[in-house]
Amino acid sequence: MKQFWTMVAAAALVISCGEKKEEKNDGGFEMNRTKKEAPAAKASEGVPVDLSNNGVGPIKELTFPDEIDAELAAQGEAKFSTICVACHQAEQRMIGPALKGVYERRSPAWVMNMILNPDRMLKEDPIAQALLKEYNNAIMLNQNLTEEEARAVAEYLRTL
Repeated sequence: MKQFWTMVAAAALVISCGEKKEEKNDGGFEMNRTKKEAPAAKASEGVPVDLSNNGVGPIKELTFPDEIDAELAAQGEAKFSTICVACHQAEQRMIGPALKGVYERRSPAWVMNMILNPDRMLKEDPIAQALLKEYNNAIMLNQNLTEEEARAVAEYLRTL
């Protein structure tokens, strides 16, 4: 009986030391977790910088005061940390674009409308549609924020 198990062990050793086979990926799902930094002032590939577009939604125009409202930004950071970080980071692309320097690429009204009204923006706004295409049709979900909550998030984005 000992001889039988010795032979089985020896055969297993010979087989395991054999030639390593290469596995081919036939177009299946592959995930690459390489971090890419998004330059703050540059637009994403194929997506233009457009500060004149206010988007589609309830906000027709928005101008920020010169000074950042620290209390409002803190409220926005708390909201951002609970609902936005799943898809957005400040300085790196994820499911959605990096948001540092967003106001160098988009108007405050456009950002507010995207936060408040992503469904309609993705249907009607050319920049939102270009971003959707660039980010593999990853749809920004409507978080049903109030205008006050969206304004707080917008203020927080100014601090990035």
